[in-house]
Amino acid sequence: MSGINKVMLIGRLGADPEMKTVSNGNNVTRFSLATSESWVDRNGEKQERTEWHRVVVWGRVAEICAKHLAKGRQCFVEGRLQTRSWEDQQGQKRYTTEVVANNVQFLGAPSDRTSSHSNASGDPFAENDFGPEPSFDSSEEIPF
Repeated sequence: MSGINKVMLIGRLGADPEMKTVSNGNNVTRFSLATSESWVDRNGEKQERTEWHRVVVWGRVAEICAKHLAKGRQCFVEGRLQTRSWEDQQGQKRYTTEVVANNVQFLGAPSDRTSSHSNASGDPFAENDFGPEPSFDSSEEIPF
């Protein structure tokens, strides 16, 4: 029996997506997606935890995501987990796990940045809403 590798997420983009064309002519778009959960702890204090997910989209869907998604936009992502490795500039082996998306659905209006996620600074997607966003290393080449 084979296994199941399926991921479904609903979250908000932490930055605008980045699209590039790889050597074989395929387009690939990457973006970070924040998912948050909140709960009340034993002391009655509200707690919140945010997870950051690296999302990779290929082909025509990559073009559409790059054109229509932006920082703060909410979307549904469906795909699979994939871990890849590479050697950094110091020769160290590095790993990253990404969601390779085959389905991305845009949620809410493109201008829904005034949602209830707003904070005191007026920026609904400032760092303290989700925690610091992980950055993509532009020197990382996707090896396939």
